[in-house]
Amino acid sequence: MRVTNRKKIAVIGGGITGLTAAFYLEKSARDHRLPLDVVLIESSLRLGGKIQTLRKDGFIIERGPESFIDHDDSMTELTEHLGIQDEVVSNNRGQTYIAVGTHLYPIPNGILFGGAPIVTSLLTSGIVSLSGKVRAAGDLFLPKTKEEKDEPIGDFFRRRFGKEVVENLVEPLLAGTFAGDIDRLSIQSMFPEIYEMEKQYRSLIYGMKKSHFSLFNQVKGYQTFKNGLETLVEKIEECLPSKTILKGVKVESIDRLQDGTMQIYFNNIAPLKCDAVIVTTTLNQAKNMFAHYGIFHEIPDMNYATIATVTMAFEKMENGNYQDAISFYFSRNSDISITTCTWSNHKWNNVAPDGYDLIRTYIGRVGDEAIVELSDADIEKTVLHDLEKSIGIKQKPKFTIVSRWKQSMPQYTVGHEKRLEKMKEILKKEFPYVKLAGSSYEGISVPDCVTQGKQAAEEIISELFHIHKEYLLT
Repeated sequence: MRVTNRKKIAVIGGGITGLTAAFYLEKSARDHRLPLDVVLIESSLRLGGKIQTLRKDGFIIERGPESFIDHDDSMTELTEHLGIQDEVVSNNRGQTYIAVGTHLYPIPNGILFGGAPIVTSLLTSGIVSLSGKVRAAGDLFLPKTKEEKDEPIGDFFRRRFGKEVVENLVEPLLAGTFAGDIDRLSIQSMFPEIYEMEKQYRSLIYGMKKSHFSLFNQVKGYQTFKNGLETLVEKIEECLPSKTILKGVKVESIDRLQDGTMQIYFNNIAPLKCDAVIVTTTLNQAKNMFAHYGIFHEIPDMNYATIATVTMAFEKMENGNYQDAISFYFSRNSDISITTCTWSNHKWNNVAPDGYDLIRTYIGRVGDEAIVELSDADIEKTVLHDLEKSIGIKQKPKFTIVSRWKQSMPQYTVGHEKRLEKMKEILKKEFPYVKLAGSSYEGISVPDCVTQGKQAAEEIISELFHIHKEYLLT
């Protein structure tokens, strides 16, 4: 039966999740001639959230995320819909190094990109000692855990591979990627494939070999856009009708009305009545929108790590060390404040003009947030000291760009899956036409957020207009 009454869907949060949701809502309305109005609500004066590209003197500098790995082809699909698939570029391959103590070791590509099992790769490296290699090989013989429960990533990998592999490999790689504490982060939420692999194969080494799984999931390689990651944000905003977007408007609360619709209250404009809502803010912000109902009082607040990206441009170091280098990771025992460093113009051909090197570093992690509060000058001094100490860069930079991200990296701690299931159950009962999506929920990468945004849009339209989701894809 054709729906004639117009419906209004509000998308709260203008990061990449909210942008994707709004885009697919508008697309479905056009493709299927649905009587639908969409409103995208963003509290700041710009869209894109943590995706921010600075284009400066021929340099392309990413203040937030710099690339993506398109595991589920969600980005390929979105870029094709937007008509920007020809602007996608792939990374150059090179060597990744990891600091163990005061020494940098190359990480075998078998660990990062799949192929040879982890222990086979470690046998030829100096990342762990002989005893550490023997202990890691013990995974082949150890039984799987008898308990069906979530556990910290650190405990899980220590149980399978031993303490040394965790300290010298797992912790620095994950600290550089998620800025988190491996003794609190959830194996079930962060590495669901590995969590299930132990159940299926018992041995992770055997399971990785059978399934061709890459421990750090980099098989496909990285991608971005010729003119920076913000190209994606700009193109989606360009595709959305201007009347769809409200900027500089903060949501304070959401009420349910007797007729089944909802009322959204703001800090500076009149309330908005709508039929459905997709909330893409942080989990803590989402909880606050319903605080007056008390429905999430049993759900604890989520922790977020504070980090900063520090990007420096140097005159070309033709005869310097590590000319094959793409990335460096630093463990807590390395006496280095940087958690990770990317030699950006080695990784990408489009980010720096001829004659220059572009170095991008991360500082800050759980338990070490104070460094982010330093002045730009002190942060620059700290990073330069670390770069000289670790990889021998002694030059002064042409310029330095410091970008702080306070309380920005969601921490999926043990029990995250159950907490998320509980929130969804509560919403289904109390607010059936509200969906949660975004980096606080089911994946923090750009493709994860794109996938969640599209799924939320499809679910809302399917439920609101009683259309099978399969039909929406045709």
